[in-house]
Amino acid sequence: MTVYIQSVGMTKFGKAENSTLKDLMLQAAHEALQKAPGMKIDAVYVGNFMGGSLANQEILGAIVANDLGLGYIPTAKLEGACASGGIALRQGVLGILSGEYENVLVVGAEKMKHASTADVTQVINSAMDRDTSEKHAGLTFPGFFGVLANRYFYETGASKEHLAMIALKNRENALNNPLAQFQKPTTLEEILQARHITSPLGLFDCSPTTDGAAAVVLTSKPTDIKVLASSQASGPTMMQDAIDLLSIPAIRISGEQAYAKAGVGPEDIDVVEIHDCFSMTEMLAIEELGFYPKREGWRAIAEGKTKVTGEKPVNTSGGLLSRGHPIGATGIAQIVQLVHQLRGTAPNQMAKQPRLALAQNLGGTGAYSVVHILERV
Repeated sequence: MTVYIQSVGMTKFGKAENSTLKDLMLQAAHEALQKAPGMKIDAVYVGNFMGGSLANQEILGAIVANDLGLGYIPTAKLEGACASGGIALRQGVLGILSGEYENVLVVGAEKMKHASTADVTQVINSAMDRDTSEKHAGLTFPGFFGVLANRYFYETGASKEHLAMIALKNRENALNNPLAQFQKPTTLEEILQARHITSPLGLFDCSPTTDGAAAVVLTSKPTDIKVLASSQASGPTMMQDAIDLLSIPAIRISGEQAYAKAGVGPEDIDVVEIHDCFSMTEMLAIEELGFYPKREGWRAIAEGKTKVTGEKPVNTSGGLLSRGHPIGATGIAQIVQLVHQLRGTAPNQMAKQPRLALAQNLGGTGAYSVVHILERV
């Protein structure tokens, strides 16, 4: 059995003041289904993290099926913190591979901008292990990745300027993406001088709160996009359990599993969407996925190798840092961008149309990682 992608849909990311979580889900799903005429959907999976906490709304799968008139089909919401979308997509893939379904609709969505920063932060922190001394010490996600950045600087020749280069690259990519949250140009100097969130991370090094949704229709019927591999791994949920502060094992293992399933290596991948919740996360991920040697990713950044015109384009959508990060939608939005890259219709389309694409979606500080490899056939 092989799984293919029929179609994708996505809302504008940013502040959707007049749209509910339901509105966003239905908009993205409707766009994807319009491009799958006559296709009977057998199941719906929804990736979402904070619908119950911030929007007081659950039963998201049933809402999508009911409002789109899909019938009495099985539905479910999948939660894996920021990896909720990737995990939902993987469940759709597995459902088709098992032979249970022929066509599956996968939706990722989040509504965050209506809530205060304090409320959003409190909910996001539920994706850390709360029953530990780290919780009582006040460790937050920016704090965690700030520690990793300082350690990275200590062990390599990298500096805050290299993190700023990642933030600038992703902002420049977002300028050409009409669905991205941030489309105002910036400079390296502005990024370096922006207010600190936690040393050494500044405002541009941290992904924003975002409203948005994305959707994918998976099918067993052959199309031009094949899901070559789907993998998922878990990892340490506490900083004190890390064997190496500069390693996120879940990313490395999910990547290794995906390469083995696909029968390819990192050198074969043409275009990548990585979970850059912080600029430092992108730095570590390009190393963990084998694109560059450990503790050498900063050199590739400095040489422009991960730009659209580079040898390994990363986050041509603008990434979480500038396309936006509506948590449950992020893993699906990565797939939307890669499908467009493979079909030759993407913002920041590569000059040579790619054949292999990789998406990596992270949850927590490394609690979950999901990797999908797509192939243009």
